[in-house]
Amino acid sequence: MKDSNSETIDFGYKKVAKGEKQGLVANVFNSVAKKYDVMNDVMSFGIHRLWKRYTIDCSGVRSGMKVLDIAGGTGDLTEQFSRRVGPTGEVVLADINNAMLEVGRDKLRNRGIVGNVRYVQANAEELPFADNSFDIITIAFGLRNVTEKQKALESMLRVLKPGGRLLVLEFSKPVLPVLSSAYDFYSFNVLPQMGRMVAGDAESYQYLAESIRMHPDQETLKGMMETAGYEQVTFTNLTGGIVALHRGFKF
Repeated sequence: MKDSNSETIDFGYKKVAKGEKQGLVANVFNSVAKKYDVMNDVMSFGIHRLWKRYTIDCSGVRSGMKVLDIAGGTGDLTEQFSRRVGPTGEVVLADINNAMLEVGRDKLRNRGIVGNVRYVQANAEELPFADNSFDIITIAFGLRNVTEKQKALESMLRVLKPGGRLLVLEFSKPVLPVLSSAYDFYSFNVLPQMGRMVAGDAESYQYLAESIRMHPDQETLKGMMETAGYEQVTFTNLTGGIVALHRGFKF
């Protein structure tokens, strides 16, 4: 049997030992945590806010529900879910990276989001929650950084309640060749330089651009979700497929 030191996996365009990826990804997010929100606005020209709003609108969230926001980072989705589930509901902001979790906790508390939000440092592959715990699970721009994506999808299914839904918002594959070419130029020539100027870190943003290209395309991710056990899996391309929102249900 192979162990995590003998198996290799993608870290951007590099091949690394499977057991090393989690630590390498942690280094990236430790570096970018404090500038993460600013860089999101700069990199996407603010459009990430529309993608996240669409995700919330597609979630079916209602008062009193219990929501898990995995790789919730600085809490953009958690903030909106908190307002919608109200005092009888609960939102768990989970992230494997403590630096990101601290930034998210401080930001939400400064905005008055208290009472119905809980913060948990957790690995998506081994979620520390009971079976059938959540009505809704989201993971936005986080799945591509997970070492064992299939294992994470299965872990999410386990903690999702019957009738609940998973929403995966992630960078994907542009559907138009012209858009794809322009996106490649932007990602590999402009984005790292933005990272250098704004966050003082070009290398981390080079990795993030590479990780997007290595992430499964729309149909492949749909198949992975179906293999994990989700039903009625669909996806919607946003901004020409630069981003896609995948949805699946547990019955």
